[in-house]
Amino acid sequence: MNTSQRDKEVRTSLRRIPLFSGISDADLEQLASLLIERRFPKNKTIVEEGLGGDYMYVLREGQVKVTKLSSDGREKILELLEAGDFFGEMSLLDSAPRSATVKTMREARVLALSRNDFLSLLRRSPDLAMAVIQELTRRLRQVDEQASSLSFQRVKERTQGVLVRLAREESEHPDRRVTPPLTHQQIADMIGTSRETVTRVVKGLKQDGWLRQEGKRYLVRPES
Repeated sequence: MNTSQRDKEVRTSLRRIPLFSGISDADLEQLASLLIERRFPKNKTIVEEGLGGDYMYVLREGQVKVTKLSSDGREKILELLEAGDFFGEMSLLDSAPRSATVKTMREARVLALSRNDFLSLLRRSPDLAMAVIQELTRRLRQVDEQASSLSFQRVKERTQGVLVRLAREESEHPDRRVTPPLTHQQIADMIGTSRETVTRVVKGLKQDGWLRQEGKRYLVRPES
């Protein structure tokens, strides 16, 4: 693939990402020219909690998990990200150490953007700056909701909340909302309970007709 074809493919992919969907064609073209494509094998750490960071990443293919270590050394999954999601931007904004670890769950292809290029684009593009603010606000609200659910909601409601949050509409079937591949242990890590408890809850949700399973993915009832 020549450079022109590669840039066109990257611009098309970027335009489908909510963060970049509203910026001008000129800004998008500039952004595409600055991105560095990298590939990571399964179980590879891309971002490590506590270390400095000079790049943010846009996930083009694959799946990654965002985790933090608890005080007793256990891994807690904060989020699962798929193609179109981005991560690592916080350290570029405040120069602080990485707040979480990001590791591939299967082979991944990412686009990396350096701190200098990222900040330069933010200064020049009000649309991009606003998109970043909106995404950070969404993530802050999500953290607040997670904290609230851990404090007040029952395990069943927390499980439903995680599944609804992770489920996305399929482009070819907009009436279906499907999660990425999930294990009961991963769900348990995200809501702060045991795998055995999640297994019982998932079984009950299936019996209630709220949830269906296709392989390792879950179909959430549309009205949810």
